[in-house]
Amino acid sequence: MAAAAECDVVMAATGPELLDDEEAKREAESFKEQGNAYYAKKDYNEAYNYYTKAIDMCPKNASYYGNRAATLMMLGRFREALGDAQQSVRLDDSFVRGHLREGKCHLSLGNAMAACRKLDHKNAQAQQEFKNANAVIEYEKIAETDFEKRDFRKVVFCMDRALEFAPACHRFKILKAECLAMLGRYPEAQSVASDILRMDSTNADALYVRGLCLYYEDCIEKAVQFFVQALRMAPDHEKACIACRNAKALKAKKEDGNKAFKEGNYKLAYELYTEALGIDPNNIKTNAKLYCNRGTVNSKLRKLDDAIEDCTHAVKLDDTYIKAYLRRAQCYMDTEQYEEAVRDYEKVYQTEKTKEHKQLLKNAQLELKKSKRKDYYKILGVDKNASEDEIKKAYRKRALMHHPDRHSGASAEVQKEEEKKFKEVGEAFTILSDPKKKTRYDSGQDLDEEGMNMGGESGAAWGSPGSSSPAASGPGNFFFQFG
Repeated sequence: MAAAAECDVVMAATGPELLDDEEAKREAESFKEQGNAYYAKKDYNEAYNYYTKAIDMCPKNASYYGNRAATLMMLGRFREALGDAQQSVRLDDSFVRGHLREGKCHLSLGNAMAACRKLDHKNAQAQQEFKNANAVIEYEKIAETDFEKRDFRKVVFCMDRALEFAPACHRFKILKAECLAMLGRYPEAQSVASDILRMDSTNADALYVRGLCLYYEDCIEKAVQFFVQALRMAPDHEKACIACRNAKALKAKKEDGNKAFKEGNYKLAYELYTEALGIDPNNIKTNAKLYCNRGTVNSKLRKLDDAIEDCTHAVKLDDTYIKAYLRRAQCYMDTEQYEEAVRDYEKVYQTEKTKEHKQLLKNAQLELKKSKRKDYYKILGVDKNASEDEIKKAYRKRALMHHPDRHSGASAEVQKEEEKKFKEVGEAFTILSDPKKKTRYDSGQDLDEEGMNMGGESGAAWGSPGSSSPAASGPGNFFFQFG
Protein backbone atom coordinates (compact mmCIF):
# COMPACT_ATOMS: atom_id res chain seq x y z
CA MET A 1 0.00 0.00 0.00
CA ALA A 2 2.87 2.34 0.89
CA ALA A 3 4.55 1.50 -2.43
CA ALA A 4 1.32 2.22 -4.32
CA ALA A 5 0.95 5.55 -2.56
CA GLU A 6 4.55 6.41 -3.39
CA CYS A 7 3.91 5.50 -7.04
CA ASP A 8 0.91 7.86 -7.16
CA VAL A 9 3.12 10.66 -5.86
CA VAL A 10 5.76 9.94 -8.49
CA MET A 11 3.15 9.76 -11.25
CA ALA A 12 1.72 13.08 -10.18
CA ALA A 13 5.09 14.71 -10.14
CA THR A 14 6.08 13.42 -13.58
CA GLY A 15 2.64 13.91 -15.29
CA PRO A 16 1.95 16.09 -18.40
CA GLU A 17 3.59 19.47 -18.09
CA LEU A 18 2.05 22.80 -19.12
CA LEU A 19 2.34 23.60 -22.80
CA ASP A 20 5.34 25.81 -23.56
CA ASP A 21 4.95 29.21 -25.19
CA GLU A 22 5.40 27.96 -28.74
CA GLU A 23 2.82 25.23 -28.34
CA ALA A 24 0.39 27.74 -26.76
CA LYS A 25 0.89 30.11 -29.68
CA ARG A 26 0.24 27.31 -32.18
CA GLU A 27 -2.89 26.29 -30.29
CA ALA A 28 -4.07 29.89 -30.11
CA GLU A 29 -3.47 30.36 -33.87
CA SER A 30 -5.53 27.24 -34.53
CA PHE A 31 -8.42 28.68 -32.48
CA LYS A 32 -8.06 32.00 -34.30
CA GLU A 33 -8.21 30.28 -37.73
CA GLN A 34 -11.35 28.41 -36.68
CA GLY A 35 -12.79 31.70 -35.44
CA ASN A 36 -12.00 33.28 -38.80
CA ALA A 37 -13.80 30.45 -40.60
CA TYR A 38 -16.93 30.90 -38.51
CA TYR A 39 -16.72 34.68 -38.95
CA ALA A 40 -16.62 34.21 -42.74
CA LYS A 41 -19.76 32.07 -42.45
CA LYS A 42 -21.37 34.86 -40.36
CA ASP A 43 -21.68 32.50 -37.41
CA TYR A 44 -20.54 35.20 -35.05
CA ASN A 45 -21.39 33.39 -31.83
CA GLU A 46 -19.07 30.49 -32.69
CA ALA A 47 -16.45 32.90 -33.96
CA TYR A 48 -16.64 34.70 -30.61
CA ASN A 49 -16.14 31.41 -28.74
CA TYR A 50 -12.98 30.50 -30.71
CA TYR A 51 -11.48 33.98 -30.47
CA THR A 52 -12.05 33.77 -26.71
CA LYS A 53 -10.20 30.44 -26.63
CA ALA A 54 -7.36 32.01 -28.55
CA ILE A 55 -7.18 34.88 -26.05
CA ASP A 56 -7.23 32.43 -23.15
CA MET A 57 -4.22 30.62 -24.68
CA CYS A 58 -2.36 33.80 -25.61
CA PRO A 59 -3.71 36.85 -23.76
CA LYS A 60 -1.00 39.23 -25.02
CA ASN A 61 -1.91 39.05 -28.72
CA ALA A 62 -3.50 42.30 -29.94
CA SER A 63 -5.02 40.80 -33.11
CA TYR A 64 -7.05 38.26 -31.11
CA TYR A 65 -8.70 41.08 -29.17
CA GLY A 66 -9.17 42.97 -32.43
CA ASN A 67 -10.89 39.99 -34.05
CA ARG A 68 -13.13 39.42 -31.05
CA ALA A 69 -13.99 43.13 -31.05
CA ALA A 70 -15.04 42.87 -34.71
CA THR A 71 -17.22 39.84 -33.86
CA LEU A 72 -18.86 41.61 -30.93
CA MET A 73 -19.59 44.58 -33.18
CA MET A 74 -21.38 42.26 -35.62
CA LEU A 75 -23.39 40.93 -32.67
CA GLY A 76 -24.34 44.50 -31.70
CA ARG A 77 -22.48 44.22 -28.40
CA PHE A 78 -20.60 47.49 -28.88
CA ARG A 79 -19.76 48.18 -25.25
CA GLU A 80 -17.96 44.82 -24.91
CA ALA A 81 -16.39 45.36 -28.33
CA LEU A 82 -15.05 48.73 -27.16
CA GLY A 83 -13.28 47.01 -24.25
CA ASP A 84 -11.61 44.51 -26.59
CA ALA A 85 -10.63 47.20 -29.10
CA GLN A 86 -9.08 49.31 -26.34
CA GLN A 87 -7.17 46.29 -25.05
CA SER A 88 -5.86 45.57 -28.54
CA VAL A 89 -4.32 49.05 -28.89
CA ARG A 90 -2.96 48.91 -25.35
CA LEU A 91 -1.07 45.79 -26.39
CA ASP A 92 -0.02 47.29 -29.73
CA ASP A 93 -0.42 51.03 -30.24
CA SER A 94 0.49 50.63 -33.91
CA PHE A 95 -2.49 48.31 -34.49
CA VAL A 96 -4.42 50.53 -36.95
CA ARG A 97 -7.49 48.31 -37.17
CA GLY A 98 -7.66 48.32 -33.39
CA HIS A 99 -7.81 52.13 -33.35
CA LEU A 100 -10.41 52.10 -36.13
CA ARG A 101 -12.59 49.62 -34.26
CA GLU A 102 -12.28 51.60 -31.04
CA GLY A 103 -13.42 54.71 -32.92
CA LYS A 104 -16.34 52.87 -34.54
CA CYS A 105 -17.43 51.51 -31.15
CA HIS A 106 -17.31 54.98 -29.62
CA LEU A 107 -19.38 56.28 -32.53
CA SER A 108 -21.89 53.40 -32.35
CA LEU A 109 -22.36 54.13 -28.64
CA GLY A 110 -22.95 57.83 -29.39
CA ASN A 111 -19.57 59.07 -28.09
CA ALA A 112 -18.84 61.05 -31.24
CA MET A 113 -16.18 63.31 -29.70
CA ALA A 114 -14.21 60.29 -28.46
CA ALA A 115 -14.63 58.71 -31.89
CA CYS A 116 -13.14 61.78 -33.55
CA ARG A 117 -10.07 61.57 -31.31
CA LYS A 118 -9.50 57.94 -32.29
CA LEU A 119 -10.34 58.26 -36.00
CA ASP A 120 -8.04 61.12 -36.99
CA HIS A 121 -5.82 58.89 -39.14
CA LYS A 122 -4.71 58.84 -42.71
CA ASN A 123 -6.47 55.77 -44.11
CA ALA A 124 -9.66 56.28 -46.14
CA GLN A 125 -11.96 54.18 -43.93
CA ALA A 126 -10.97 56.11 -40.82
CA GLN A 127 -11.55 59.38 -42.64
CA GLN A 128 -15.10 58.32 -43.59
CA GLU A 129 -15.87 57.34 -40.01
CA PHE A 130 -14.42 60.68 -38.91
CA LYS A 131 -16.92 62.45 -41.20
CA ASN A 132 -19.73 60.33 -39.79
CA ALA A 133 -18.73 61.25 -36.24
CA ASN A 134 -18.77 64.95 -37.08
CA ALA A 135 -22.22 64.53 -38.66
CA VAL A 136 -23.48 62.99 -35.41
CA ILE A 137 -22.06 65.91 -33.42
CA GLU A 138 -23.93 68.31 -35.70
CA TYR A 139 -27.21 66.37 -35.39
CA GLU A 140 -26.85 66.46 -31.60
CA LYS A 141 -26.44 70.25 -31.63
CA ILE A 142 -29.46 70.78 -33.88
CA ALA A 143 -31.59 68.39 -31.80
CA GLU A 144 -30.67 70.19 -28.59
CA THR A 145 -31.74 73.56 -30.04
CA ASP A 146 -34.95 72.16 -31.52
CA PHE A 147 -35.89 70.45 -28.27
CA GLU A 148 -35.73 73.82 -26.53
CA LYS A 149 -37.98 75.20 -29.29
CA ARG A 150 -40.34 72.24 -28.76
CA ASP A 151 -39.92 71.27 -32.40
CA PHE A 152 -40.15 67.59 -31.54
CA ARG A 153 -40.57 66.38 -35.13
CA LYS A 154 -37.24 67.93 -36.05
CA VAL A 155 -35.60 66.30 -33.03
CA VAL A 156 -36.93 62.88 -34.08
CA PHE A 157 -35.56 63.47 -37.58
CA CYS A 158 -32.11 64.39 -36.22
CA MET A 159 -32.03 61.40 -33.88
CA ASP A 160 -33.01 59.03 -36.67
CA ARG A 161 -30.11 60.36 -38.75
CA ALA A 162 -27.71 60.15 -35.80
CA LEU A 163 -28.81 56.59 -34.98
CA GLU A 164 -27.83 55.50 -38.49
CA PHE A 165 -24.22 56.04 -37.35
CA ALA A 166 -24.74 55.38 -33.63
CA PRO A 167 -27.24 52.46 -33.49
CA ALA A 168 -26.34 51.49 -29.91
CA CYS A 169 -26.65 54.95 -28.37
CA HIS A 170 -29.26 54.78 -25.61
CA ARG A 171 -29.11 58.54 -25.13
CA PHE A 172 -30.24 59.20 -28.70
CA LYS A 173 -32.95 56.55 -28.46
CA ILE A 174 -34.28 58.01 -25.22
CA LEU A 175 -34.41 61.52 -26.67
CA LYS A 176 -36.22 60.20 -29.74
CA ALA A 177 -38.67 58.24 -27.56
CA GLU A 178 -39.38 61.27 -25.36
CA CYS A 179 -40.13 63.41 -28.42
CA LEU A 180 -42.35 60.68 -29.90
CA ALA A 181 -44.30 60.74 -26.64
CA MET A 182 -44.61 64.53 -26.83
CA LEU A 183 -45.96 64.12 -30.37
CA GLY A 184 -48.57 61.61 -29.19
CA ARG A 185 -46.90 58.69 -30.99
CA TYR A 186 -47.08 56.55 -27.87
CA PRO A 187 -46.73 53.02 -29.34
CA GLU A 188 -43.49 54.01 -31.09
CA ALA A 189 -42.15 55.68 -27.95
CA GLN A 190 -43.09 52.67 -25.82
CA SER A 191 -41.36 50.32 -28.27
CA VAL A 192 -38.07 52.26 -28.14
CA ALA A 193 -38.13 52.45 -24.32
CA SER A 194 -39.03 48.77 -23.97
CA ASP A 195 -36.13 47.73 -26.23
CA ILE A 196 -33.73 49.58 -23.92
CA LEU A 197 -35.30 48.10 -20.78
CA ARG A 198 -34.90 44.59 -22.19
CA MET A 199 -31.15 45.24 -22.28
CA ASP A 200 -31.02 47.32 -19.09
CA SER A 201 -34.01 47.01 -16.77
CA THR A 202 -32.60 49.68 -14.44
CA ASN A 203 -32.30 52.42 -17.07
CA ALA A 204 -33.98 55.40 -15.37
CA ASP A 205 -34.44 57.33 -18.61
CA ALA A 206 -36.28 54.45 -20.26
CA LEU A 207 -38.46 53.99 -17.17
CA TYR A 208 -39.26 57.70 -17.30
CA VAL A 209 -40.31 57.49 -20.98
CA ARG A 210 -42.52 54.47 -20.28
CA GLY A 211 -44.18 56.44 -17.51
CA LEU A 212 -44.49 59.51 -19.73
CA CYS A 213 -46.37 57.53 -22.39
CA LEU A 214 -48.81 56.16 -19.82
CA TYR A 215 -49.21 59.63 -18.30
CA TYR A 216 -50.09 61.16 -21.66
CA GLU A 217 -52.50 58.31 -22.37
CA ASP A 218 -54.36 59.21 -19.15
CA CYS A 219 -53.21 56.03 -17.36
CA ILE A 220 -52.00 58.16 -14.48
CA GLU A 221 -51.76 55.54 -11.71
CA LYS A 222 -49.56 53.25 -13.81
CA ALA A 223 -47.51 56.25 -14.92
CA VAL A 224 -46.76 57.19 -11.32
CA GLN A 225 -45.44 53.67 -10.69
CA PHE A 226 -42.89 54.04 -13.50
CA PHE A 227 -41.87 57.52 -12.37
CA VAL A 228 -41.32 56.25 -8.83
CA GLN A 229 -39.26 53.34 -10.17
CA ALA A 230 -37.16 55.74 -12.27
CA LEU A 231 -36.53 57.88 -9.18
CA ARG A 232 -35.42 54.81 -7.25
CA MET A 233 -32.80 54.16 -9.94
CA ALA A 234 -31.84 57.86 -10.19
CA PRO A 235 -33.12 59.98 -7.27
CA ASP A 236 -31.98 63.20 -8.99
CA HIS A 237 -33.84 62.50 -12.25
CA GLU A 238 -35.40 65.97 -12.66
CA LYS A 239 -37.84 65.12 -15.46
CA ALA A 240 -39.19 62.06 -13.64
CA CYS A 241 -39.58 64.14 -10.48
CA ILE A 242 -41.59 66.87 -12.25
CA ALA A 243 -43.73 64.36 -14.17
CA CYS A 244 -44.48 62.40 -11.00
CA ARG A 245 -45.53 65.57 -9.17
CA ASN A 246 -47.76 66.68 -12.08
CA ALA A 247 -49.34 63.25 -12.40
CA LYS A 248 -50.25 63.11 -8.73
CA ALA A 249 -51.63 66.67 -8.78
CA LEU A 250 -53.72 66.03 -11.91
CA LYS A 251 -55.17 62.84 -10.47
CA ALA A 252 -56.11 64.55 -7.20
CA LYS A 253 -57.71 67.64 -8.83
CA LYS A 254 -59.66 65.58 -11.33
CA GLU A 255 -61.00 63.26 -8.64
CA ASP A 256 -61.96 66.22 -6.43
CA GLY A 257 -63.75 67.84 -9.39
CA ASN A 258 -65.64 64.61 -10.11
CA LYS A 259 -66.67 64.35 -6.48
CA ALA A 260 -67.96 67.95 -6.40
CA PHE A 261 -69.91 67.35 -9.61
CA LYS A 262 -71.58 64.22 -8.23
CA GLU A 263 -72.55 66.15 -5.12
CA GLY A 264 -74.15 68.84 -7.30
CA ASN A 265 -71.63 71.50 -6.30
CA TYR A 266 -71.14 72.71 -9.87
CA LYS A 267 -69.38 75.95 -9.00
CA LEU A 268 -66.69 74.10 -7.02
CA ALA A 269 -66.41 71.45 -9.74
CA TYR A 270 -65.83 74.19 -12.32
CA GLU A 271 -63.06 75.72 -10.20
CA LEU A 272 -61.35 72.35 -9.63
CA TYR A 273 -61.43 71.37 -13.30
CA THR A 274 -60.03 74.80 -14.20
CA GLU A 275 -57.18 74.37 -11.72
CA ALA A 276 -56.46 70.91 -13.11
CA LEU A 277 -56.25 72.33 -16.64
CA GLY A 278 -53.45 74.64 -15.51
CA ILE A 279 -51.19 71.83 -14.24
CA ASP A 280 -49.74 70.49 -17.50
CA PRO A 281 -50.75 71.84 -20.93
CA ASN A 282 -48.82 69.00 -22.60
CA ASN A 283 -51.12 66.27 -21.26
CA ILE A 284 -53.51 66.31 -24.20
CA LYS A 285 -55.76 63.34 -23.38
CA THR A 286 -56.30 64.22 -19.73
CA ASN A 287 -56.89 67.87 -20.59
CA ALA A 288 -59.42 66.88 -23.26
CA LYS A 289 -61.37 65.02 -20.58
CA LEU A 290 -61.07 67.95 -18.19
CA TYR A 291 -62.42 70.36 -20.82
CA CYS A 292 -65.31 67.99 -21.51
CA ASN A 293 -66.01 67.67 -17.79
CA ARG A 294 -65.99 71.44 -17.39
CA GLY A 295 -68.27 71.70 -20.42
CA THR A 296 -70.71 69.38 -18.68
CA VAL A 297 -70.56 71.61 -15.60
CA ASN A 298 -71.27 74.68 -17.75
CA SER A 299 -74.25 72.95 -19.35
CA LYS A 300 -75.61 72.23 -15.86
CA LEU A 301 -75.15 75.91 -15.04
CA ARG A 302 -76.98 76.75 -18.32
CA LYS A 303 -73.87 78.49 -19.64
CA LEU A 304 -74.35 76.80 -22.97
CA ASP A 305 -72.00 78.96 -25.03
CA ASP A 306 -69.22 78.30 -22.51
CA ALA A 307 -70.06 74.59 -22.59
CA ILE A 308 -69.77 74.57 -26.39
CA GLU A 309 -66.40 76.36 -26.17
CA ASP A 310 -65.06 73.82 -23.65
CA CYS A 311 -66.18 70.88 -25.77
CA THR A 312 -64.57 72.50 -28.81
CA HIS A 313 -61.29 72.69 -26.87
CA ALA A 314 -61.70 69.00 -26.00
CA VAL A 315 -62.15 67.83 -29.61
CA LYS A 316 -59.28 70.01 -30.80
CA LEU A 317 -57.04 68.18 -28.34
CA ASP A 318 -58.52 64.76 -29.14
CA ASP A 319 -60.54 64.54 -32.35
CA THR A 320 -61.60 60.97 -31.51
CA TYR A 321 -63.26 61.98 -28.22
CA ILE A 322 -66.87 60.86 -28.80
CA LYS A 323 -68.18 62.06 -25.43
CA ALA A 324 -67.10 65.65 -26.20
CA TYR A 325 -68.84 65.60 -29.58
CA LEU A 326 -72.03 64.28 -27.96
CA ARG A 327 -71.94 66.92 -25.23
CA ARG A 328 -71.36 69.72 -27.74
CA ALA A 329 -74.07 68.42 -30.05
CA GLN A 330 -76.60 68.48 -27.19
CA CYS A 331 -75.60 72.06 -26.38
CA TYR A 332 -76.08 72.97 -30.04
CA MET A 333 -79.53 71.39 -29.90
CA ASP A 334 -80.38 73.34 -26.74
CA THR A 335 -79.32 76.59 -28.43
CA GLU A 336 -81.15 75.67 -31.68
CA GLN A 337 -77.92 75.52 -33.69
CA TYR A 338 -79.16 72.49 -35.57
CA GLU A 339 -76.73 72.46 -38.49
CA GLU A 340 -73.80 72.30 -36.04
CA ALA A 341 -75.59 69.60 -34.03
CA VAL A 342 -76.12 67.51 -37.19
CA ARG A 343 -72.42 67.79 -38.06
CA ASP A 344 -71.39 66.55 -34.62
CA TYR A 345 -73.89 63.69 -34.59
CA GLU A 346 -72.77 62.66 -38.09
CA LYS A 347 -69.17 62.54 -36.85
CA VAL A 348 -70.26 60.39 -33.89
CA TYR A 349 -72.36 58.04 -36.01
CA GLN A 350 -69.56 57.57 -38.56
CA THR A 351 -67.28 56.55 -35.69
CA GLU A 352 -69.72 54.45 -33.67
CA LYS A 353 -72.73 53.21 -35.61
CA THR A 354 -75.06 52.44 -32.69
CA LYS A 355 -78.87 52.66 -32.62
CA GLU A 356 -78.67 55.41 -30.02
CA HIS A 357 -76.34 57.54 -32.15
CA LYS A 358 -78.48 56.96 -35.21
CA GLN A 359 -81.56 58.19 -33.35
CA LEU A 360 -79.74 61.26 -32.06
CA LEU A 361 -78.68 62.11 -35.61
CA LYS A 362 -82.20 61.54 -36.91
CA ASN A 363 -83.64 63.86 -34.22
CA ALA A 364 -81.13 66.59 -35.06
CA GLN A 365 -81.86 66.28 -38.77
CA LEU A 366 -85.59 66.60 -38.06
CA GLU A 367 -85.05 69.70 -35.94
CA LEU A 368 -82.85 71.16 -38.69
CA LYS A 369 -85.57 70.51 -41.25
CA LYS A 370 -88.18 72.10 -38.98
CA SER A 371 -85.96 75.11 -38.37
CA LYS A 372 -85.79 75.86 -42.08
CA ARG A 373 -89.59 76.29 -42.31
CA LYS A 374 -91.48 79.31 -41.10
CA ASP A 375 -91.57 79.38 -37.31
CA TYR A 376 -95.28 79.86 -36.73
CA TYR A 377 -94.82 80.06 -32.98
CA LYS A 378 -92.32 82.86 -33.43
CA ILE A 379 -94.62 84.64 -35.91
CA LEU A 380 -97.39 84.69 -33.30
CA GLY A 381 -94.96 85.36 -30.45
CA VAL A 382 -96.00 82.32 -28.39
CA ASP A 383 -94.21 79.40 -26.77
CA LYS A 384 -94.30 75.96 -28.40
CA ASN A 385 -96.37 74.74 -25.46
CA ALA A 386 -98.93 77.59 -25.75
CA SER A 387 -102.59 76.72 -25.12
CA GLU A 388 -105.38 77.21 -27.63
CA ASP A 389 -106.53 80.40 -25.87
CA GLU A 390 -103.00 81.80 -25.82
CA ILE A 391 -102.68 81.14 -29.55
CA LYS A 392 -106.00 82.91 -30.24
CA LYS A 393 -105.07 85.95 -28.14
CA ALA A 394 -101.67 86.16 -29.80
CA TYR A 395 -103.30 85.95 -33.23
CA ARG A 396 -105.72 88.80 -32.47
CA LYS A 397 -102.86 90.98 -31.23
CA ARG A 398 -100.55 90.31 -34.19
CA ALA A 399 -103.30 90.55 -36.78
CA LEU A 400 -104.31 93.98 -35.47
CA MET A 401 -100.66 95.03 -35.41
CA HIS A 402 -100.02 94.13 -39.05
CA HIS A 403 -103.48 94.64 -40.61
CA PRO A 404 -103.08 96.51 -43.94
CA ASP A 405 -105.80 99.07 -43.11
CA ARG A 406 -103.72 100.22 -40.15
CA HIS A 407 -100.83 101.02 -42.50
CA SER A 408 -102.80 102.56 -45.39
CA GLY A 409 -101.03 105.87 -44.97
CA ALA A 410 -97.54 104.37 -44.94
CA SER A 411 -95.13 104.17 -47.86
CA ALA A 412 -95.63 101.49 -50.48
CA GLU A 413 -92.61 99.59 -49.15
CA VAL A 414 -93.96 99.54 -45.59
CA GLN A 415 -97.44 98.55 -46.80
CA LYS A 416 -95.96 95.63 -48.72
CA GLU A 417 -93.94 94.44 -45.70
CA GLU A 418 -96.93 94.72 -43.33
CA GLU A 419 -99.18 92.88 -45.77
CA LYS A 420 -96.61 90.07 -45.90
CA LYS A 421 -96.51 89.87 -42.10
CA PHE A 422 -100.29 89.93 -41.91
CA LYS A 423 -100.50 86.98 -44.27
CA GLU A 424 -97.91 85.08 -42.21
CA VAL A 425 -99.91 85.72 -39.04
CA GLY A 426 -103.03 84.29 -40.70
CA GLU A 427 -101.07 81.33 -42.03
CA ALA A 428 -99.60 80.65 -38.58
CA PHE A 429 -103.02 80.77 -36.93
CA THR A 430 -104.54 78.49 -39.57
CA ILE A 431 -101.93 75.82 -38.76
CA LEU A 432 -101.66 76.19 -34.98
CA SER A 433 -105.41 76.46 -34.35
CA ASP A 434 -106.09 73.19 -36.14
CA PRO A 435 -105.08 70.22 -33.94
CA LYS A 436 -104.36 67.93 -36.89
CA LYS A 437 -102.29 70.49 -38.76
CA LYS A 438 -100.50 71.55 -35.57
CA THR A 439 -99.55 67.95 -34.85
CA ARG A 440 -98.14 67.51 -38.35
CA TYR A 441 -96.27 70.80 -38.07
CA ASP A 442 -94.80 69.93 -34.65
CA SER A 443 -93.66 66.50 -35.88
CA GLY A 444 -91.84 68.05 -38.84
CA GLN A 445 -94.06 66.58 -41.54
CA ASP A 446 -94.52 68.46 -44.79
CA LEU A 447 -97.60 70.65 -44.57
CA ASP A 448 -98.15 70.86 -48.32
CA GLU A 449 -99.24 67.24 -48.28
CA GLU A 450 -103.02 66.81 -48.44
CA GLY A 451 -103.44 70.56 -49.07
CA MET A 452 -102.32 71.55 -45.60
CA ASN A 453 -99.98 74.36 -46.56
CA MET A 454 -102.12 77.44 -46.04
CA GLY A 455 -99.56 79.85 -47.48
CA GLY A 456 -99.84 81.44 -50.90
CA GLU A 457 -102.38 83.91 -52.24
CA SER A 458 -104.89 83.69 -49.40
CA GLY A 459 -104.48 87.17 -47.93
CA ALA A 460 -107.59 88.64 -49.60
CA ALA A 461 -109.82 86.17 -47.79
CA TRP A 462 -108.33 87.39 -44.49
CA GLY A 463 -108.99 91.03 -45.08
CA SER A 464 -106.02 92.21 -47.08
CA PRO A 465 -106.35 95.22 -49.40
CA GLY A 466 -108.80 94.35 -52.13
CA SER A 467 -111.30 92.69 -49.82
CA SER A 468 -114.86 93.99 -50.36
CA SER A 469 -115.54 94.89 -46.77
CA PRO A 470 -113.89 97.61 -44.67
CA ALA A 471 -114.43 95.33 -41.75
CA ALA A 472 -111.80 92.73 -42.67
CA SER A 473 -112.05 89.26 -41.23
CA GLY A 474 -109.43 86.67 -40.51
CA PRO A 475 -109.25 82.96 -39.80
CA GLY A 476 -111.57 81.81 -37.06
CA ASN A 477 -114.09 84.58 -37.90
CA PHE A 478 -112.26 87.29 -35.96
CA PHE A 479 -113.22 90.74 -37.18
CA PHE A 480 -111.14 93.92 -37.03
CA GLN A 481 -112.83 97.34 -37.32
CA PHE A 482 -110.64 100.41 -37.81
CA GLY A 483 -111.93 103.98 -37.44
